[in-house]
Amino acid sequence: MREKLTVFPYGQYINGISIKCGRLYSSCVRTSMSHGSETWPVRKENEVALQRAEMRMVRWMFGVELQDRVPSKELRGSLGLDDIILVLQRNRLRWYGHVLRKEDNDWVKKCMQYEVEGARPRGRPKKTWREIVEKDCRARGLNREDAMDCSRWRKQNSR
Repeated sequence: MREKLTVFPYGQYINGISIKCGRLYSSCVRTSMSHGSETWPVRKENEVALQRAEMRMVRWMFGVELQDRVPSKELRGSLGLDDIILVLQRNRLRWYGHVLRKEDNDWVKKCMQYEVEGARPRGRPKKTWREIVEKDCRARGLNREDAMDCSRWRKQNSR
């Protein structure tokens, strides 16, 4: 096991890591990693790459290697972090609710409903952002009418 990294010389510690370190990580590193994720049509390989990168950083912060076989969930939990996939889903749904509440003649809302004309290439088409958001809504039991009430949408999205 490597030497543990201690970022803050004060506050609460878990395994040599300050609780404030999780907040610092969340506010600096994670926001940089997920910048603009509201509009990404995230594929499975993107999610896996983000999870790997995040867990590599978290393990480095704790001084834990993969051979130590410490579960990722346990490390994230001790820092008070949610899974990056859940954070991306919340970001998408927050943006989706924002767009749905816009006026019908707003260009952002028109872009969401825009269909590209022309022939598609052979093979299975790539998933669109809208398909991914609809899947997120089904997974959380949300519908378009919920988005019109901003406070209810925010509450249901934060679960």
